[in-house]
Amino acid sequence: MSDIDNAMTYRKYVALGDSFTEGVGDDDPTRPNGVRGWADRVAEQLARGNDGFGYANLAIRGRLLRQILDEQLDAALALEPDLVTIYAGGNDIMRPGLDLDVLVAQYEEAIAALTGTGARVLMWTAYDVGWAPVFRHLRGRVAIYNELVRGVADRHGATLVDYWRFGEYRDYRMWDFDRLHMSPEGHRNMAIRVLDALGAQHRIEPVDLGPAPVVARPEQRRADAKWAREFLVPWVGRRVRRESSGDGIAPKRPVPAPIDL
Repeated sequence: MSDIDNAMTYRKYVALGDSFTEGVGDDDPTRPNGVRGWADRVAEQLARGNDGFGYANLAIRGRLLRQILDEQLDAALALEPDLVTIYAGGNDIMRPGLDLDVLVAQYEEAIAALTGTGARVLMWTAYDVGWAPVFRHLRGRVAIYNELVRGVADRHGATLVDYWRFGEYRDYRMWDFDRLHMSPEGHRNMAIRVLDALGAQHRIEPVDLGPAPVVARPEQRRADAKWAREFLVPWVGRRVRRESSGDGIAPKRPVPAPIDL
């Protein structure tokens, strides 16, 4: 498949979601909202050889699933895309008192609406948190969410990007300092995963981090303390104050437009 073949496949790509899709962790001050991210990288590859290709990204950091659907779904449908990516529910999973069946039932209504337009729709499982000490207690909840999401994808013909099975993310270098968002390398790798799921050729170089460095226990304790002080405490504070990292943030690409290569 040539670059021109890729471009002819999709003419209008719309991305929905939260910080994962907005691109948090992949800083780029030259871009809207100061981030690049995997979705931008995917759009750059799909745009090669296609002057008419347009890309919109409606994702906003911190959004819960219901907020994503209320704020982004109708806007996305109105844009009439032929390619849609959506990842929602990750922020909900970290909240107490969650009813996963209700959450995914709401998600399914949105997936049905998107696939019903004839667009190609990609959705994700959540990644396996079992290796990460801070989030390990959520592993069972994540696994149930993933099984429900797999069912939704099957019933509606959505393409599933199975993040849960991507073992390369069991490396801290794939993650930003906050241990919650992907690093630039993590975003680059995710772009490759998405393009592979689409069957699209691309020019993105594979991520090769080499052997993981051995970290002495005292150094790890210092890193953990720094993380707790600079990320965890402010994050908990926002939750107590019912604030979101996305307050005051607008979609970085609200309408489909060409993207610089």
